[in-house]
Amino acid sequence: MIPAAGLGTRFLPATKAMPKEMLPVVDKPAIQYVVEEAVSAGIDDILVIIGRNKNALANHFDRVTELEHTLEAKGDASKLERVMHSSSLADIHFVRQGDPRGLGHAVLRAKKHVGNETFAVLLGDDLIDDRDPLLTKMIDESTERAATVIALMEVEPDQIHMYGAAAVEPTDDPDVVRVTGLVEKPAAADAPSNLAIIGRYVLRPEIFDVLEETPPGKGDEIQLTDALQVLAADEQIAGGVYGVVFRGRRYDTGDRLDYIKSVLLLALDRDDLGPDLAAWLKPLAAGLP
Repeated sequence: MIPAAGLGTRFLPATKAMPKEMLPVVDKPAIQYVVEEAVSAGIDDILVIIGRNKNALANHFDRVTELEHTLEAKGDASKLERVMHSSSLADIHFVRQGDPRGLGHAVLRAKKHVGNETFAVLLGDDLIDDRDPLLTKMIDESTERAATVIALMEVEPDQIHMYGAAAVEPTDDPDVVRVTGLVEKPAAADAPSNLAIIGRYVLRPEIFDVLEETPPGKGDEIQLTDALQVLAADEQIAGGVYGVVFRGRRYDTGDRLDYIKSVLLLALDRDDLGPDLAAWLKPLAAGLP
């Protein structure tokens, strides 16, 4: 499940008429990276929670026969393959969120689609490098421990106030911790650790019952973190909450500066773009004050 109902106000006016999830990251929209990550982890059924004016998302993953025929007639097999790739990734469904009442409410909108199954939630602002798989590890841990699993990442202590922070206990795996509590955007002095929650979750279906009883919190929104706190405090509900500590490459496209950095980093890693881009950037960087 991918929540994509946000207004993208940080990127106005670019997002006035275009969903933020469709902002290009090199030559693919950000949401396609997220869908491809899910597919790589073995997921072939994807629900996208959208808001008004998000039809471009559905259009991107649909067939465009006129464009396909044009590229085929031109003999441009490479572009044709890339165009058709996005429309054959998975079974992709769309549900409107209605009132924008927070991430917890968006997850609740998936209840009828998910049913009584464990499911993954992938936030579109976080792109995980496909060379550093995360979701597969999370799914394996959830299956083995019969528990909810969230993704954690070490951040500098002075940055923890930008994230939810996890109180944790070690397990037999150095990359897996048991989550005993969660604090939303704490001051550095109050943070239980420097392990920040990033935008990947593997949730058991019991989360729906908890969310339905979760009152609105900050911003009058239903917070997923509040529901996870309930699960972390009582392992009897759904096996508790565990965290997979991610130590790989992550690109944040939810902030303007980080978005620009993400585009540059991913382009530099490309064989077709990296060498020329690096050659252009080096003298440019050398001349900066």
